[in-house]
Amino acid sequence: MGETVRLTAEDGFVCDAYVARPAGVARGGIVVVQEIFGVNPHIRSVADRYAAMGYLAVAPALFDRAEPGFQSGYQPEDMPRAYAMIGKVASGPALLDIAAAVAFAGAAGKVGVVGFCWGGTLAWTAAAGLPGLSAAVGYYGGGVLGLTDLHPNCPTMLHFGAKDGHIPVDKVRAFAAARPELPIYIYDADHGFNCDARGSYDAASAKLAQDRSFAHFATFLA
Repeated sequence: MGETVRLTAEDGFVCDAYVARPAGVARGGIVVVQEIFGVNPHIRSVADRYAAMGYLAVAPALFDRAEPGFQSGYQPEDMPRAYAMIGKVASGPALLDIAAAVAFAGAAGKVGVVGFCWGGTLAWTAAAGLPGLSAAVGYYGGGVLGLTDLHPNCPTMLHFGAKDGHIPVDKVRAFAAARPELPIYIYDADHGFNCDARGSYDAASAKLAQDRSFAHFATFLA
């Protein structure tokens, strides 16, 4: 279903992006923002899922600025290399590549962004700072809790896990109480609960979060 295209950011950098196209006329565009594991099979499967729902889905390879083609699995031996990538690509340049993906997806109509882990934080930042977005969804973006002064310019939904060892649930609940205008959902699940390649995958939570995300985009990208 997918293909690789090249995107040119505002600063002239060119990165790869995985693109999944819908079978018929697109109902809008979705930018899928990766975890720290690159545009790996999981992220490509997310893009494929949105394409199956009728969207033009684009997943920019944000680590191309440091290591073109980087992707990783989720085994313990994969973690050091994946975590090391975070220090090599700053959020500013990553947002430039996301902006290029938003422009590409805009050919299909209104555009939303969905991100996971590191990408969940970037989706939150993009919603507050990038033009051209009509909706945003972030999954377990721990950095969001350090960016509470940001205010999204488009309808934004956030998903967190109550059992997430990386993101204190009491801080998530405090953030949700302080921002009642945002739909913020907490699931009985661990970090990475959406990814069926991880031991923390929780099928029920993943399905519920996906249904809520699909409904969010269906409403605001119509």
